[in-house]
Amino acid sequence: MATALRLNGRQKAAILLISMGKETSSKIFNYLPEDEIDQLTLSIANIHKVDSKEKEEVLKEFHEMCIAQDYLATGGISFAQDVLESALGKDRARQIIQRLTTQLQVKPFDFARRVDAMQIYHFLQNEHPQTIALVLAHLEQQQASTILSSLPDELQSDVSRRIALLEQTSPEVIKEVELILEQKLSSTIRQDYSVVGGIESIVGILNGVDRSTEKSILEQLGMKDRELVEEIKKRMFVFEDIINLDRRAIQRVIQEVENQDLLLSLKAASPEVKKVIFENMSQRMVESFEEEMKYLGPVRVKDVEESQGRIVSVIRRLEDAGEIVIARGGNDEILL
Repeated sequence: MATALRLNGRQKAAILLISMGKETSSKIFNYLPEDEIDQLTLSIANIHKVDSKEKEEVLKEFHEMCIAQDYLATGGISFAQDVLESALGKDRARQIIQRLTTQLQVKPFDFARRVDAMQIYHFLQNEHPQTIALVLAHLEQQQASTILSSLPDELQSDVSRRIALLEQTSPEVIKEVELILEQKLSSTIRQDYSVVGGIESIVGILNGVDRSTEKSILEQLGMKDRELVEEIKKRMFVFEDIINLDRRAIQRVIQEVENQDLLLSLKAASPEVKKVIFENMSQRMVESFEEEMKYLGPVRVKDVEESQGRIVSVIRRLEDAGEIVIARGGNDEILL
C-alpha cells in the first residue's frame, strides 16, 4: 500500500470516483454537500492520469474498509478486529479499525440496533419521556416506530415532540443512558457524539407506525404545537413517493392537482416518477404534457419545489379525507 499511503483522503476519493465511471460517480455526488463536490471536482480535475498500481491499491483499501465496516455493524469492534487480523494481519487490521473508529465512528446505542424492539420497550416504558426520546432517536427507525406505537397514548405525542426538538446532546448524558441500557441488556456499546433527533428523525419513525397511531400522535401533538405538526406532515410524504401509491390513487391525484403544478413537477422528476404518472394518464394527456415539457425550457428549482409541495398537500388532503391511503407500517392497504 506504499503508493496509496502517499495520497490524502480526498485524492483517494477522487481516484475511486474516476475508477467507478461517470454514471456511478454522478449518483454519488447527489448525496454529497456542495463544498465536498467542489473540492472533489477540483481533485479529479488535477488528476491527469491514474497509475494502474495506484488505482488497484485505492480500490483494495476501499474494499477492506467496506468489509471492516460490515464486521463492525455485525459483531462490534472485537469481532471486526479478530476477523481482520486473521485475514490481513495485526498491523493492517489495527490501521483499518483505528481509521473506522476515528473517521466513521460507531454510533451511540449501536448494540441496541441488534436487540429486539420490545426488549428495549420493556426497559424504556417507565423512563422519563426525554430519556425515551433520546434512545429512540438513536435507534433504527423501524425499531423506534415499534416502540413508539407500544407506548401509552398520552406518552406518544410527548415523546414525538421531544424527538423533533432534540438538539445536540451532551456526551456525558448519552454515555450515562448508554451505560444503563447496556447493563439492562448485557451487550457491547460504542459511543459517538453526533447530533441526533430533529424533524427528519421523527418523520422517519412516524412513517413506520400504522395510520391510526400516526393520526393519534399528530392530533395530540397539534394541540401543543401546530406549526411543528405542519412541518412534520410536509416531510412525511415527498413528491417522489407518489410512485408508491395505487393506480387509482395516482389517477385521483392527477384529477385534483393543477396541470401547471404537475407540469413543473414532472419537468424535474425522475424517470420512474414520470413513467408512473404517464401510465395513469390518457394518451392524449401524455402527448400534451410531453409537448409542453419540451418547450417549457429551464425551470427554477424554487418553482419546482413549490409545485411539488402543492401536490403533496393535495395528497395529504385526500388521505385525511379517507379517499386514498399512503402505505405505512402495520396492516394498511394501499387504497380504501
